[in-house]
Amino acid sequence: MAHRITEECTYCGACEPECPVNAISAGEEMYVIDEDVCVDCVGYHDEAACVAVCPVDCIYKV
Repeated sequence: MAHRITEECTYCGACEPECPVNAISAGEEMYVIDEDVCVDCVGYHDEAACVAVCPVDCIYKV
């Protein structure tokens, strides 16, 4: 299952370097997750790394 970032994103950048498959990139006003690339960190981490570091809890599973 992929993840998605909501409009509450503060553009802090904490999530991008945590993604093991480089599915997160900077959009114009917020970060964006490529849902076709996102693997929910399966095989890399016990939980979604981006969700764990997001300070405003704006990333959710699709």
